Amino acid sequence: MPTADRKLSMTQVLACGAMIVTLSMGIRHGFGLWLLPITQAQGWDRGTFSFAIAIQNLSWGVIGIFAGMLADRFGAFKVLIGGTLLYAAGLAGMALSPNSTIFALTAGVLIGAAQAGTTYAVVYGVIGRQLDPAKRSWAMGVAAAAGSFGQFLMVPVEGFLIRGLGWQQALLVLSVVVLLIMPLAFGLREPGFAGGAIPPKRQQTVGQALAEAFRYPSFQLLMAGYFVCGFQVVFIGVHLPSYLKDKGLSPEVASYALGLIGLFNVIGTYVAGTLGQTVARRKILACIYLGRAIAISVFLWAPLSPLSVYIFAAVMGMLWLSTVPPTNAAVAQIFGVAHLSMLGGFIFFSHQIGSFLGVWLGGVLYDRTGSYDVVWYIAIGLGVLAALVNLPVREAPIVRGAPQPA
Repeated sequence: MPTADRKLSMTQVLACGAMIVTLSMGIRHGFGLWLLPITQAQGWDRGTFSFAIAIQNLSWGVIGIFAGMLADRFGAFKVLIGGTLLYAAGLAGMALSPNSTIFALTAGVLIGAAQAGTTYAVVYGVIGRQLDPAKRSWAMGVAAAAGSFGQFLMVPVEGFLIRGLGWQQALLVLSVVVLLIMPLAFGLREPGFAGGAIPPKRQQTVGQALAEAFRYPSFQLLMAGYFVCGFQVVFIGVHLPSYLKDKGLSPEVASYALGLIGLFNVIGTYVAGTLGQTVARRKILACIYLGRAIAISVFLWAPLSPLSVYIFAAVMGMLWLSTVPPTNAAVAQIFGVAHLSMLGGFIFFSHQIGSFLGVWLGGVLYDRTGSYDVVWYIAIGLGVLAALVNLPVREAPIVRGAPQPA
Protein backbone atom coordinates (compact mmCIF):
# COMPACT_ATOMS: atom_id res chain seq x y z
CA MET A 1 0.00 0.00 0.00
CA PRO A 2 1.43 3.47 -0.84
CA THR A 3 2.68 5.41 2.15
CA ALA A 4 0.15 8.23 1.69
CA ASP A 5 -2.74 5.73 1.75
CA ARG A 6 -1.67 3.92 4.91
CA LYS A 7 -3.59 4.93 8.02
CA LEU A 8 -2.62 5.16 11.67
CA SER A 9 -4.54 2.82 13.96
CA MET A 10 -7.55 4.26 15.76
CA THR A 11 -6.11 3.18 19.11
CA GLN A 12 -2.85 5.00 18.45
CA VAL A 13 -4.56 8.19 17.25
CA LEU A 14 -6.97 8.33 20.17
CA ALA A 15 -4.43 7.38 22.84
CA CYS A 16 -1.77 9.88 21.79
CA GLY A 17 -4.26 12.59 20.81
CA ALA A 18 -6.18 12.24 24.07
CA MET A 19 -3.05 12.42 26.22
CA ILE A 20 -1.79 15.48 24.36
CA VAL A 21 -5.10 17.28 24.85
CA THR A 22 -5.19 16.15 28.49
CA LEU A 23 -1.88 17.89 29.22
CA SER A 24 -2.40 20.99 27.09
CA MET A 25 -5.99 21.73 28.08
CA GLY A 26 -5.53 20.51 31.64
CA ILE A 27 -2.82 23.07 32.35
CA ARG A 28 -4.72 25.97 30.78
CA HIS A 29 -7.92 25.23 32.70
CA GLY A 30 -6.13 25.98 35.95
CA PHE A 31 -4.98 29.51 35.07
CA GLY A 32 -7.79 31.02 37.13
CA LEU A 33 -6.08 29.68 40.26
CA TRP A 34 -3.16 32.04 39.60
CA LEU A 35 -5.26 35.22 39.42
CA LEU A 36 -5.18 36.12 43.10
CA PRO A 37 -1.66 34.88 43.96
CA ILE A 38 -0.07 36.74 41.05
CA THR A 39 -2.05 39.98 41.37
CA GLN A 40 -1.43 40.13 45.11
CA ALA A 41 2.29 39.37 44.79
CA GLN A 42 2.82 41.82 41.92
CA GLY A 43 0.47 44.55 43.15
CA TRP A 44 -1.66 44.38 39.98
CA ASP A 45 -5.42 44.73 39.70
CA ARG A 46 -7.56 41.92 38.31
CA GLY A 47 -7.92 43.70 35.00
CA THR A 48 -4.16 43.39 34.38
CA PHE A 49 -4.19 39.62 34.83
CA SER A 50 -7.45 39.30 32.89
CA PHE A 51 -6.02 41.30 29.99
CA ALA A 52 -3.04 38.92 29.71
CA ILE A 53 -5.34 35.88 29.65
CA ALA A 54 -7.58 37.68 27.16
CA ILE A 55 -4.54 38.21 24.92
CA GLN A 56 -3.75 34.51 25.35
CA ASN A 57 -7.17 33.55 24.02
CA LEU A 58 -6.94 35.99 21.12
CA SER A 59 -3.42 34.81 20.27
CA TRP A 60 -4.64 31.22 20.37
CA GLY A 61 -7.44 32.08 17.98
CA VAL A 62 -5.38 34.06 15.47
CA ILE A 63 -2.37 31.73 15.42
CA GLY A 64 -4.67 28.70 15.47
CA ILE A 65 -5.72 29.51 11.90
CA PHE A 66 -2.13 29.31 10.69
CA ALA A 67 -1.34 26.32 12.89
CA GLY A 68 -4.26 24.55 11.22
CA MET A 69 -2.96 25.46 7.75
CA LEU A 70 0.50 24.16 8.62
CA ALA A 71 -0.93 20.94 10.08
CA ASP A 72 -3.01 20.35 6.93
CA ARG A 73 0.01 21.01 4.73
CA PHE A 74 2.93 19.46 6.66
CA GLY A 75 1.23 17.20 9.20
CA ALA A 76 0.37 17.59 12.88
CA PHE A 77 3.70 16.28 14.23
CA LYS A 78 5.84 19.32 13.44
CA VAL A 79 3.17 21.71 14.67
CA LEU A 80 2.86 19.80 17.97
CA ILE A 81 6.62 19.91 18.57
CA GLY A 82 6.76 23.65 17.96
CA GLY A 83 3.70 24.26 20.13
CA THR A 84 5.17 22.28 23.01
CA LEU A 85 8.39 24.30 23.04
CA LEU A 86 6.39 27.53 23.04
CA TYR A 87 4.25 26.24 25.91
CA ALA A 88 7.28 25.49 28.08
CA ALA A 89 8.81 28.88 27.30
CA GLY A 90 5.53 30.67 28.01
CA LEU A 91 4.99 29.04 31.40
CA ALA A 92 8.56 29.79 32.47
CA GLY A 93 8.23 33.37 31.22
CA MET A 94 4.93 33.74 33.06
CA ALA A 95 6.70 32.81 36.31
CA LEU A 96 9.65 35.14 35.78
CA SER A 97 7.92 38.19 34.24
CA PRO A 98 9.22 41.38 35.91
CA ASN A 99 6.30 43.57 34.80
CA SER A 100 2.81 43.43 33.31
CA THR A 101 4.02 43.94 29.72
CA ILE A 102 6.30 40.91 29.77
CA PHE A 103 3.56 38.97 31.55
CA ALA A 104 1.13 39.79 28.74
CA LEU A 105 3.67 38.66 26.15
CA THR A 106 4.47 35.35 27.88
CA ALA A 107 1.16 34.38 29.51
CA GLY A 108 -0.65 35.95 26.58
CA VAL A 109 1.05 35.70 23.21
CA LEU A 110 3.45 32.77 23.80
CA ILE A 111 1.05 30.46 25.63
CA GLY A 112 -1.76 31.35 23.23
CA ALA A 113 0.45 30.33 20.29
CA ALA A 114 1.41 27.16 22.15
CA GLN A 115 -2.20 26.17 22.71
CA ALA A 116 -2.94 26.77 19.03
CA GLY A 117 -0.37 24.11 18.18
CA THR A 118 -1.21 21.53 20.85
CA THR A 119 -5.00 21.35 21.16
CA TYR A 120 -8.16 20.51 19.28
CA ALA A 121 -7.73 21.96 15.79
CA VAL A 122 -4.45 20.09 15.21
CA VAL A 123 -5.53 16.82 16.88
CA TYR A 124 -8.95 16.85 15.22
CA GLY A 125 -7.28 17.22 11.84
CA VAL A 126 -5.49 13.91 12.44
CA ILE A 127 -8.73 12.28 13.60
CA GLY A 128 -10.57 13.54 10.51
CA ARG A 129 -7.90 12.31 8.11
CA GLN A 130 -7.07 9.00 9.77
CA LEU A 131 -10.38 7.60 11.09
CA ASP A 132 -13.51 6.27 9.45
CA PRO A 133 -16.17 9.01 8.99
CA ALA A 134 -18.70 6.71 10.67
CA LYS A 135 -16.68 7.00 13.90
CA ARG A 136 -15.51 10.59 13.51
CA SER A 137 -17.96 12.36 15.85
CA TRP A 138 -17.49 9.68 18.50
CA ALA A 139 -13.70 9.92 18.24
CA MET A 140 -13.82 13.70 18.56
CA GLY A 141 -15.95 13.21 21.66
CA VAL A 142 -13.28 10.93 23.12
CA ALA A 143 -10.56 13.54 22.45
CA ALA A 144 -12.68 16.31 23.97
CA ALA A 145 -13.41 14.10 26.98
CA ALA A 146 -9.66 13.72 27.41
CA GLY A 147 -9.30 17.48 27.61
CA SER A 148 -11.99 17.48 30.27
CA PHE A 149 -10.23 14.74 32.21
CA GLY A 150 -7.12 16.88 32.02
CA GLN A 151 -9.03 19.63 33.78
CA PHE A 152 -10.22 17.22 36.46
CA LEU A 153 -6.69 15.88 36.86
CA MET A 154 -4.58 19.01 36.51
CA VAL A 155 -6.57 21.74 38.29
CA PRO A 156 -6.28 20.12 41.75
CA VAL A 157 -2.62 19.34 40.99
CA GLU A 158 -2.01 22.99 40.11
CA GLY A 159 -3.75 24.11 43.29
CA PHE A 160 -1.57 21.71 45.29
CA LEU A 161 1.60 23.01 43.58
CA ILE A 162 0.69 26.63 44.30
CA ARG A 163 0.04 25.89 47.97
CA GLY A 164 3.14 23.73 48.35
CA LEU A 165 5.72 25.53 46.21
CA GLY A 166 4.40 29.03 45.66
CA TRP A 167 3.02 30.35 42.39
CA GLN A 168 6.38 30.93 40.66
CA GLN A 169 7.88 27.51 41.35
CA ALA A 170 4.57 25.87 40.43
CA LEU A 171 4.69 27.48 36.98
CA LEU A 172 8.29 26.36 36.48
CA VAL A 173 7.33 22.78 37.35
CA LEU A 174 4.52 22.91 34.80
CA SER A 175 6.92 24.22 32.15
CA VAL A 176 8.82 20.94 32.49
CA VAL A 177 5.71 18.75 32.71
CA VAL A 178 4.31 20.12 29.44
CA LEU A 179 7.36 18.77 27.55
CA LEU A 180 5.78 15.32 27.87
CA ILE A 181 3.70 16.28 24.82
CA MET A 182 6.77 15.89 22.60
CA PRO A 183 7.15 12.09 22.80
CA LEU A 184 3.37 11.71 22.44
CA ALA A 185 3.50 13.72 19.21
CA PHE A 186 5.44 10.90 17.56
CA GLY A 187 2.26 8.81 17.76
CA LEU A 188 0.52 11.31 15.45
CA ARG A 189 3.11 11.27 12.66
CA GLU A 190 0.87 10.67 9.67
CA PRO A 191 2.35 8.45 6.91
CA GLY A 192 1.32 10.83 4.12
CA PHE A 193 3.46 13.57 5.61
CA ALA A 194 6.50 11.46 6.49
CA GLY A 195 9.87 12.68 5.30
CA GLY A 196 8.40 15.92 4.00
CA ALA A 197 6.09 14.10 1.58
CA ILE A 198 3.16 16.11 0.24
CA PRO A 199 -0.32 14.82 1.12
CA PRO A 200 -2.59 13.70 -1.72
CA LYS A 201 -3.73 16.42 -4.13
CA ARG A 202 -6.81 18.24 -2.91
CA GLN A 203 -9.93 19.28 -4.77
CA GLN A 204 -9.53 22.85 -3.54
CA THR A 205 -6.81 25.33 -2.77
CA VAL A 206 -6.74 27.05 0.61
CA GLY A 207 -8.29 30.19 -0.88
CA GLN A 208 -11.09 28.25 -2.57
CA ALA A 209 -11.87 26.35 0.63
CA LEU A 210 -12.05 29.59 2.62
CA ALA A 211 -14.21 31.34 0.04
CA GLU A 212 -16.62 28.41 -0.02
CA ALA A 213 -16.86 28.25 3.78
CA PHE A 214 -17.41 31.97 4.35
CA ARG A 215 -20.09 32.10 1.64
CA TYR A 216 -21.96 29.29 3.39
CA PRO A 217 -24.42 30.66 6.02
CA SER A 218 -24.15 27.60 8.26
CA PHE A 219 -20.42 28.18 8.70
CA GLN A 220 -21.15 31.70 9.91
CA LEU A 221 -23.82 30.43 12.31
CA LEU A 222 -21.43 27.86 13.77
CA MET A 223 -18.87 30.62 14.26
CA ALA A 224 -21.47 32.76 16.07
CA GLY A 225 -22.34 29.91 18.42
CA TYR A 226 -18.70 29.21 19.16
CA PHE A 227 -18.18 32.89 20.01
CA VAL A 228 -20.70 32.48 22.82
CA CYS A 229 -19.06 29.24 23.96
CA GLY A 230 -15.74 31.02 24.37
CA PHE A 231 -17.26 33.97 26.23
CA GLN A 232 -18.99 31.75 28.77
CA VAL A 233 -16.41 29.11 29.55
CA VAL A 234 -13.37 31.38 29.82
CA PHE A 235 -15.18 33.94 31.94
CA ILE A 236 -16.29 31.19 34.32
CA GLY A 237 -12.99 29.31 34.24
CA VAL A 238 -10.88 32.37 35.07
CA HIS A 239 -13.17 34.43 37.31
CA LEU A 240 -15.18 31.81 39.23
CA PRO A 241 -12.43 31.31 41.87
CA SER A 242 -12.33 35.06 42.57
CA TYR A 243 -16.14 35.34 42.52
CA LEU A 244 -16.43 32.61 45.14
CA LYS A 245 -13.69 34.12 47.32
CA ASP A 246 -15.47 37.49 47.20
CA LYS A 247 -18.57 35.70 48.48
CA GLY A 248 -16.65 34.30 51.44
CA LEU A 249 -16.00 30.75 50.22
CA SER A 250 -12.58 29.13 50.61
CA PRO A 251 -10.13 28.70 47.70
CA GLU A 252 -10.54 24.91 48.04
CA VAL A 253 -14.19 25.24 46.99
CA ALA A 254 -13.09 26.89 43.74
CA SER A 255 -10.44 24.22 43.09
CA TYR A 256 -12.94 21.43 43.66
CA ALA A 257 -15.53 23.22 41.49
CA LEU A 258 -13.14 23.54 38.55
CA GLY A 259 -12.16 19.91 39.04
CA LEU A 260 -15.83 18.87 39.01
CA ILE A 261 -16.37 20.80 35.79
CA GLY A 262 -13.57 18.78 34.26
CA LEU A 263 -14.86 15.47 35.64
CA PHE A 264 -18.43 15.91 34.45
CA ASN A 265 -17.26 17.28 31.13
CA VAL A 266 -15.65 13.91 30.48
CA ILE A 267 -19.19 12.56 30.47
CA GLY A 268 -20.72 15.51 28.62
CA THR A 269 -18.25 15.59 25.75
CA TYR A 270 -18.36 11.83 25.29
CA VAL A 271 -22.17 11.85 25.25
CA ALA A 272 -22.24 14.79 22.82
CA GLY A 273 -19.79 13.06 20.49
CA THR A 274 -21.74 9.81 20.62
CA LEU A 275 -25.09 11.52 20.05
CA GLY A 276 -23.56 13.35 17.10
CA GLN A 277 -23.43 10.05 15.22
CA THR A 278 -27.25 9.80 15.16
CA VAL A 279 -28.77 13.13 16.26
CA ALA A 280 -28.63 16.40 14.30
CA ARG A 281 -25.66 18.32 15.66
CA ARG A 282 -27.51 21.65 15.42
CA LYS A 283 -30.07 20.32 17.91
CA ILE A 284 -27.35 19.11 20.26
CA LEU A 285 -25.68 22.52 20.16
CA ALA A 286 -28.93 24.42 20.72
CA CYS A 287 -29.70 22.30 23.79
CA ILE A 288 -26.19 22.82 25.19
CA TYR A 289 -26.30 26.61 24.91
CA LEU A 290 -29.83 26.86 26.30
CA GLY A 291 -28.84 24.54 29.14
CA ARG A 292 -25.92 26.82 30.04
CA ALA A 293 -28.19 29.87 30.19
CA ILE A 294 -30.57 28.03 32.52
CA ALA A 295 -27.76 26.70 34.73
CA ILE A 296 -26.20 30.16 35.21
CA SER A 297 -29.60 31.69 35.99
CA VAL A 298 -30.37 29.11 38.66
CA PHE A 299 -26.86 29.45 40.13
CA LEU A 300 -27.28 33.21 40.57
CA TRP A 301 -30.82 32.86 41.93
CA ALA A 302 -30.15 30.09 44.47
CA PRO A 303 -28.54 30.76 47.88
CA LEU A 304 -24.77 30.40 47.53
CA SER A 305 -23.08 27.57 49.42
CA PRO A 306 -20.37 24.99 48.69
CA LEU A 307 -23.13 22.53 47.75
CA SER A 308 -24.75 24.93 45.27
CA VAL A 309 -21.32 25.62 43.75
CA TYR A 310 -20.63 21.91 43.31
CA ILE A 311 -24.05 21.30 41.73
CA PHE A 312 -23.49 24.22 39.35
CA ALA A 313 -20.02 22.90 38.50
CA ALA A 314 -21.39 19.43 37.75
CA VAL A 315 -24.16 20.78 35.49
CA MET A 316 -21.83 23.19 33.69
CA GLY A 317 -19.31 20.39 33.36
CA MET A 318 -21.82 18.35 31.36
CA LEU A 319 -22.18 21.35 29.02
CA TRP A 320 -18.61 22.73 29.15
CA LEU A 321 -16.72 21.47 26.09
CA SER A 322 -19.56 19.32 24.80
CA THR A 323 -19.92 21.89 22.01
CA VAL A 324 -16.56 20.84 20.56
CA PRO A 325 -17.36 17.40 19.03
CA PRO A 326 -20.67 18.37 17.32
CA THR A 327 -19.26 21.67 16.01
CA ASN A 328 -16.12 20.12 14.50
CA ALA A 329 -18.01 17.06 13.24
CA ALA A 330 -20.49 19.38 11.52
CA VAL A 331 -17.64 21.25 9.80
CA ALA A 332 -16.13 17.93 8.64
CA GLN A 333 -19.53 16.71 7.44
CA ILE A 334 -20.25 19.88 5.46
CA PHE A 335 -16.85 20.62 3.94
CA GLY A 336 -14.87 17.36 4.14
CA VAL A 337 -11.53 16.80 5.86
CA ALA A 338 -8.95 18.12 3.39
CA HIS A 339 -8.85 21.53 5.10
CA LEU A 340 -10.41 20.52 8.41
CA SER A 341 -7.66 21.85 10.71
CA MET A 342 -7.72 25.23 8.96
CA LEU A 343 -11.52 25.58 8.93
CA GLY A 344 -11.62 24.38 12.52
CA GLY A 345 -9.06 27.08 13.25
CA PHE A 346 -11.35 29.79 11.84
CA ILE A 347 -14.30 28.47 13.84
CA PHE A 348 -12.09 28.45 16.91
CA PHE A 349 -10.92 31.99 16.20
CA SER A 350 -14.51 33.10 16.75
CA HIS A 351 -14.49 31.14 20.02
CA GLN A 352 -11.37 32.97 21.11
CA ILE A 353 -12.77 36.41 20.33
CA GLY A 354 -15.58 35.48 22.69
CA SER A 355 -13.00 34.22 25.20
CA PHE A 356 -11.11 37.50 24.97
CA LEU A 357 -14.22 39.52 25.70
CA GLY A 358 -15.43 37.19 28.46
CA VAL A 359 -12.24 37.19 30.48
CA TRP A 360 -11.38 40.85 29.81
CA LEU A 361 -14.84 42.22 30.57
CA GLY A 362 -14.92 40.11 33.71
CA GLY A 363 -11.85 41.91 35.04
CA VAL A 364 -12.70 45.39 33.74
CA LEU A 365 -16.31 45.42 34.92
CA TYR A 366 -15.33 44.01 38.29
CA ASP A 367 -12.74 46.74 38.78
CA ARG A 368 -15.30 49.40 37.82
CA THR A 369 -18.37 48.08 39.62
CA GLY A 370 -16.99 45.80 42.33
CA SER A 371 -19.18 42.96 41.03
CA TYR A 372 -19.35 40.28 38.35
CA ASP A 373 -23.15 40.56 38.03
CA VAL A 374 -23.26 42.35 34.66
CA VAL A 375 -21.02 39.76 33.00
CA TRP A 376 -23.10 36.90 34.41
CA TYR A 377 -26.22 38.47 32.85
CA ILE A 378 -24.44 38.91 29.51
CA ALA A 379 -23.47 35.23 29.61
CA ILE A 380 -27.13 34.24 30.12
CA GLY A 381 -28.36 36.37 27.22
CA LEU A 382 -25.66 35.09 24.89
CA GLY A 383 -26.56 31.49 25.78
CA VAL A 384 -30.14 32.01 24.62
CA LEU A 385 -28.90 33.71 21.43
CA ALA A 386 -26.49 30.87 20.63
CA ALA A 387 -29.26 28.30 21.04
CA LEU A 388 -31.33 30.16 18.46
CA VAL A 389 -28.59 30.70 15.85
CA ASN A 390 -27.61 27.02 15.78
CA LEU A 391 -31.08 25.77 14.88
CA PRO A 392 -30.94 26.84 11.17
CA VAL A 393 -27.54 25.16 10.54
CA ARG A 394 -27.59 22.83 7.51
CA GLU A 395 -25.32 19.84 8.01
CA ALA A 396 -25.61 18.12 4.62
CA PRO A 397 -22.32 17.84 2.69
CA ILE A 398 -21.73 20.51 0.08
CA VAL A 399 -22.20 19.11 -3.41
CA ARG A 400 -19.35 20.25 -5.60
CA GLY A 401 -19.10 19.97 -9.35
CA ALA A 402 -15.89 19.37 -11.24
CA PRO A 403 -12.67 20.13 -9.35
CA GLN A 404 -12.10 23.86 -9.16
CA PRO A 405 -9.11 25.26 -11.06
CA ALA A 406 -6.14 26.21 -8.93
